Parts: sequence; C-alpha cells; structure tokens
Amino acid sequence: MQKPHLLLADDEQAITNYLAPMLERSGFQVVVAHNGQTALDLAGKMNLDIIILDVIMPLMDGREVCRRLRAAGNWTPVIMLTQVSTTTDKVLSLEEGADDYLCKPFDPQELIARIRALLRRRAEAPQQRPLRMSERLRSGELLLDRRTRRVELKGTSIDLTPKALALLEYLMLHQDQVLTREQLMDAVWGWEQPVATRAVDMRIAELRRALGDEVDQPAFIETVIGLGYRYLAPVESYDFDGS
Repeated sequence: MQKPHLLLADDEQAITNYLAPMLERSGFQVVVAHNGQTALDLAGKMNLDIIILDVIMPLMDGREVCRRLRAAGNWTPVIMLTQVSTTTDKVLSLEEGADDYLCKPFDPQELIARIRALLRRRAEAPQQRPLRMSERLRSGELLLDRRTRRVELKGTSIDLTPKALALLEYLMLHQDQVLTREQLMDAVWGWEQPVATRAVDMRIAELRRALGDEVDQPAFIETVIGLGYRYLAPVESYDFDGS
C-alpha cells in the first residue's frame, strides 16, 4: 500500500528537521520546502495527499500559497501552522481555503491526528473543495447556513445562542475529529478568555437539547471521555449552486 505523500513547508529548518523524520516514521512520505514559492511549485508538480504550510515564510506566505492553489482548482487538504498570539492568522487561513490549522508550539502527535482525519475525509470525498469554502452545510436533516447564521432541523428553525451556533459550526467543519475543550475554547471563544472549560460543556448541552441528541446514543455529538467531543454524523456542502 502506497504511503500518503505530504508536503511540509516551513522556513525554520529546526522544525522541518524534527517533524519530517517523525512523520516518515508514522507512515508518510514527506517532501520539505523552506519558502512559499518552492511550496507552490512543488504542490503544482506533485501528486500530494496533504499540504502543511507555515503562515510566515519568505518569498510567499502560507496564506498566499493556499489562495493560489485554490484559485487553480487544487483542493488538496491544507493544514496551516500559525502563531499562538496571532488570532487573525487563524481566521484568514480558513478564509483562504485551509482545511485546518495548528498553533505553534504544538504536539507533533496532534499534527499526525489532524493529518489522518483529513485523509479519511478526503477518501470519502476526493477532490471536493473544503467544507470551509461552503456557505451551507448539511448533516442528514440538519442544515446550517453560515452566511445567514440560521440552523434548521427537519425543516424547523432552531434558535441557538451565538456561541452554541459557532460551536456547532466548528464541530461540523471538523467532522469525525476529536476536539479537546481547550481547542474548542480557542476556536470559539478566542481571546475572550479567561473562560472556564465548563462554558464548552454548557454550550454542548444547549446543542444537544436543541438537536434532541442523546448523550448515551448520540446522533450528532459524541463525548470522548477524558478528551473532549467529536461530531459523528457525515457533513457535506449544501450550496445552492451544487458545489
């Protein structure tokens, strides 16, 4: 069986020298780039399964690389590496078409878990544009309109608090991925911290009540004991243009 082929682009050689061998030991083929232009050139020439881009690189930053790939119709999953202190990097990375992001410093095992989650999703829907590029998401009879911030279940509108809606959106965009409370706090609450992790549990409880989801037999949101939460149901784009 052929190993998944990854592009790792980061201008810090200490990072690539550490990560590349670890990724290879985890069963991936890895090619390394140390600037954005080289990363873009390699992505255009090679048949890659995952692209990992640092945001800040010489010649071309990671967001520009991602933007150009998407403009060229290249929907290879992209994980962006951002700086912890730069919240704007996260938002812009996702707007440019990245599938996921990790904040530096990060646990390499977390990166490997994100890679495998994206590979599973790509196997189910090859060469489709990322869900993050879609205005409307569908999960069975659940519809989420990201533009109007409306949610419907079985054709009936559901009223959610803004944080619960943002939490649902993030979970759906990371379907089948175990997300810790800390990750959810960072993504949804951001720099409104300090916020107790109990706030995540309260919004999860709100979502479950609204969706009629059972804790013991969940259809949408699963509690992963000792870790966090996972969105179980398949999610697809439901944009009216059919994309």
